[in-house]
Amino acid sequence: MIIARSPLRITLGGGGTDLPSYYRDHEGFLIAAAINKYVFVTVMRPFTEGVYLKYSELEHVAAVGDIKHRIIREALLMQNLRTPQIEITTLADIPAGTGLGSSGSFTTALLEALYAHRRQLIHPQELAELACHIEIDRLGEPIGKQDQFIAAYGGLTCFTFHKDDSVTAVPLNVSMDTLFNLEDNTLLFFTGYSRSASGILKDQNTRTMSSDGEMLQNLHFVKELGYRSKDALEAGDVVKFGELMHEHWEHKKRRSGGMSNSDIDEWYTLGMKNGAVGGKLVGAGGGGFLLFYAADRNKLRHAMSKAGLEEVRFGFDFEGTKVVLS
Repeated sequence: MIIARSPLRITLGGGGTDLPSYYRDHEGFLIAAAINKYVFVTVMRPFTEGVYLKYSELEHVAAVGDIKHRIIREALLMQNLRTPQIEITTLADIPAGTGLGSSGSFTTALLEALYAHRRQLIHPQELAELACHIEIDRLGEPIGKQDQFIAAYGGLTCFTFHKDDSVTAVPLNVSMDTLFNLEDNTLLFFTGYSRSASGILKDQNTRTMSSDGEMLQNLHFVKELGYRSKDALEAGDVVKFGELMHEHWEHKKRRSGGMSNSDIDEWYTLGMKNGAVGGKLVGAGGGGFLLFYAADRNKLRHAMSKAGLEEVRFGFDFEGTKVVLS
């Protein structure tokens, strides 16, 4: 049995500029952080022929082309299995649709497990590129590339998305004091809303490709905030980073009417009045997790708990996608 795991992620700046519709004309930049919440994929060879899948549904098919799960189907088609005899099971610490990049984490974990099953190694860059190829090129999802790349690499990483579709990954150069400060004072709270990112991202994609001036200006500004966040963090100015998160959220909300709702706005305001320096909704928007940088984390925790929001405590992951059992 092979067990691979892939970390989920939070975005620290520049989110949204990793979509091809933007970076192919303007180049994208963002900072992402892998966290120690994971998607797990197990791969083994059963005793009988066929494909056995266990996720939120159960599947047993004779041919790879008959698989309903789109990502698993495409990944196995690329393996060129002539006589499939494989069993795949998936588990996750946090459910999908919560803004932490679970789809990209799942795809990288799946590919890592499939390569290990065939006794092959794959470099994080190649792993991320292959995952993006499946989700963006083969399946046509209107998504960006950050989830696959931060899952593959791990750590706190700066990504530049070049016009030729290549991606450069460079570790964020922060001190240990800054790193511990971020881990201690960056808090995640579940809003109770789950959603698919596709609708919001499809709208952003369409408006960007049509050169919508308002959307492009928004994304240009968010990319600049990403660079400013990098400078603040590398200088150890975590309070400035928190303030930039707030500025980011105010601009992010303008991209789509579905980005937030009255409950999320109320909780965000509550957080800002109770110890938060800044924050935002993680992911494409519409639900998932509120992320805050707090000057007074105990006061913030108390206020959010009283409002009925559950905190998910986390640390950073520096290993990326890896095989944990083979």
